Amino acid sequence: MILPKPVRFTRGDGEVEFSGRVEVRAVDGPAEGYRLSISDSGVVVEAADEAGEFYARQTLRQLSGPDAFRAAPIHDGPVLLPVCRVEDHPRFAWRGCLIDVARHFLPKADLLRYVDLLAAHKLNVLHLHLTDDQGWRFESKRHPRLHEVGGWRPDSRWGDRRGGLMTGRPHGGYYTQDDLREVVAYAARRHITVVPEIDVPGHSQAAIAAYPELGTEGGGVWTDWGVNPRVLNAHESTVDFYRDVFDELLEVFPSEVIGLGGDEAPGGDGRFVRRIAQHLVSRGRRPYGWDEVLSVGPLPVSTVVAAWRDEEAGRAALARGHDVVMCPERHVYLDYRQSDRPDEPIPVGTVLTLEDVYRYEPVGRVLGAQANLWTEHLDSPRRLDYAAFPRLAAFAEVVWSPAPRDEAEFLARLAEHHLPRLDALGVEYRPLAGPRPWQTLPGVPGHPR
Repeated sequence: MILPKPVRFTRGDGEVEFSGRVEVRAVDGPAEGYRLSISDSGVVVEAADEAGEFYARQTLRQLSGPDAFRAAPIHDGPVLLPVCRVEDHPRFAWRGCLIDVARHFLPKADLLRYVDLLAAHKLNVLHLHLTDDQGWRFESKRHPRLHEVGGWRPDSRWGDRRGGLMTGRPHGGYYTQDDLREVVAYAARRHITVVPEIDVPGHSQAAIAAYPELGTEGGGVWTDWGVNPRVLNAHESTVDFYRDVFDELLEVFPSEVIGLGGDEAPGGDGRFVRRIAQHLVSRGRRPYGWDEVLSVGPLPVSTVVAAWRDEEAGRAALARGHDVVMCPERHVYLDYRQSDRPDEPIPVGTVLTLEDVYRYEPVGRVLGAQANLWTEHLDSPRRLDYAAFPRLAAFAEVVWSPAPRDEAEFLARLAEHHLPRLDALGVEYRPLAGPRPWQTLPGVPGHPR
């Protein structure tokens, strides 16, 4: 539901020294909402819940200047805060970001860093795409070949597949169950829910490489990008295998919502998706699938649909009574190229500028929206930073603050205040003027549309 009232920011006269002490009071109000008052008498936070207090402290951090985002203080003088009053609450309950750790594995330390970056932007869902044709990143103690074999591939496509280049390097990695419990706990302390996804019945070549009896065809862990025609078979033994795997996943992730994929499965059996969805419901969870799941037949009404192909898919899901997370590719796929400049590194997809992201308006009475970072062409934390920021900052404002928003004011505020915060955090974002020389990848083919 879109909340009608935008943030109220009232600036007073002068500044006050911040002692570090904050008085916190519990008040009634919208979920995750808060009021922050800074005056000569001190700093007072009035919060509707623990999340509201957390977001008030994030705002306090922003008001403290860019150096408040460094890992340690670098100046001796007092922090000065503007005299002001802020009243704020989020527009959507689901303010998410997907990180695809299947195509390129993101080491745990970097994943924890991204949790901090999401928290700094008041995003509250981290959707982890844990499995795909190119890699299996979830430790399975019941079926260990999934990560031991499926977690590694001998090579990777370098750039778009039409260019015919390969890196010549093996790639892989996986998270132990305890690693993921740590990520979940770390995120929870920052009021972020980690939503895991194991994709079925397509995007499953890594699992088929580990256990060939699961697939309609065999083959190793895929080294290419794109849609793989090999899918899981619909044998009862395969469904039982995946029920077992999802049960392991539920032991690690307490999230009510659990991703099951369901996308881009040429020839895949829709009954597979329905049976896994029913299994998740029987375990007290809510299935979360890409919008292709609408075509597999009746699904539990509790299923959450991620509308990625277009807004119409989201409307169709709403009409069937499902909660919807809007993530249409032409608006929020942050792996897409950021301009039509020839020096954009591995330019894929349509142009999606910072301004385009800021102008996006989710349609309908949706649960929320999500930006997606698919990593076929983002093979390192530095490449992930370049694709994500500052566009993710624009997206965070879209899902927090209702329209109308002032784009010119946002761009000025971004340049003057927020990019210095990203600098302090060590984020290697794309400059507003274009990529730095070392951020380009000359000679690596993309596929611009």
